Amino acid sequence: MIEAIVGGLSGLVAGFTNLQWSNVVMMAIGCVLLYLGIKKDFEPLLLVPIGFGCIMVNIPLSGLMEKDGFLRVIYDMGVITEIFPLLIFVGIGAMTDFGPVLENPYTFLLGAAGQFGIFLTLLLALALNFPYKEAVTIGIIGACDGPTVIYVASQYARNLLGPVSVAAYSYMSLVPVLQPPIMRMLTTDKERRTVMKTHKKTVSKTTKILFPIVITIVGGLIAPKGLPLLATIMLGNLMKESGAVARLTKAAENEISNIVTLLLGISIGATMDGPLFVQPTTLIVLALGLIAICLDTVFGVLFGKILYVVTGGKVNPLIGAAGISAFPMSARVVQKEGQKYNKKNYLLMHAMGANAGGQVGSVMAAAVMLSVLKGMGLI
Repeated sequence: MIEAIVGGLSGLVAGFTNLQWSNVVMMAIGCVLLYLGIKKDFEPLLLVPIGFGCIMVNIPLSGLMEKDGFLRVIYDMGVITEIFPLLIFVGIGAMTDFGPVLENPYTFLLGAAGQFGIFLTLLLALALNFPYKEAVTIGIIGACDGPTVIYVASQYARNLLGPVSVAAYSYMSLVPVLQPPIMRMLTTDKERRTVMKTHKKTVSKTTKILFPIVITIVGGLIAPKGLPLLATIMLGNLMKESGAVARLTKAAENEISNIVTLLLGISIGATMDGPLFVQPTTLIVLALGLIAICLDTVFGVLFGKILYVVTGGKVNPLIGAAGISAFPMSARVVQKEGQKYNKKNYLLMHAMGANAGGQVGSVMAAAVMLSVLKGMGLI
């Protein structure tokens, strides 16, 4: 009887006795993510479920990520099958207005320039002896686009899914902190004060409807391996612009996106198990991801400076920072920075064009890299 009681009491404290230092570290990180999401309002829709999922999975003996465990079922159902990131893209497409980029097509170039960090980080990861698939996945962090990172990692580098996902979403939420110093460092006071005139052009409904169709066909032919990424975001945009399926558009924007974001967040958190996550490789991945996003901002602003010169000072180089895929956060950062130096500066619509171009650019960058992998026989 006494032995049974002792055995029962030992079961009550089994969680404490099996707790490893790495579990404690990860639970602390989970709390930091919750703090950033709740107190600082940094991407709360993502960081709150990620942080809580991280805490849950680091409680020993819970069995959440074992076969048929609560988190394992969600993870296998939506992340491993790539369903969650693709559904998120449908929602993003339904919420994205490509009008600004169609009004000013040159902003597409800023969106392309904002992807250079991806390829430079890929080369850096290869130089550090990461396998090609892992290097591609690390480079994609520079897209500052969580769903794209998750899609690539779930297919080709599942061992890095946790680190690259956390890096992508964490750095995306920190765009208001990371970008301004780079923008100020690379531009002059005169450039930052540049007022861009808004020439409102009428983009026909037909053009807006044809845009996602044409981009899907052309992009798919260029890089067919990345078609799921490109096609889903364009499907969402087509539903929005056509006006023929308002109920589906509303569902994609709200109910579907909200539910999938919740499930995706806790699934990412579930990959942050202490003994597996707290490794030197994780720190290297996080550092490379930071480099990628900073380089994207650098090249976007530098290309903005080129446009400033070519146009005779009519383009404010700050809008180049919006060429990354952090939509619409980086566009807001550009507007805020522009206003600091000139109260008459209204850069938001121009920056939104670059930001929308970056959204397409990041997906195309991933599609091209996946197609190159396919061509090399690596996938």
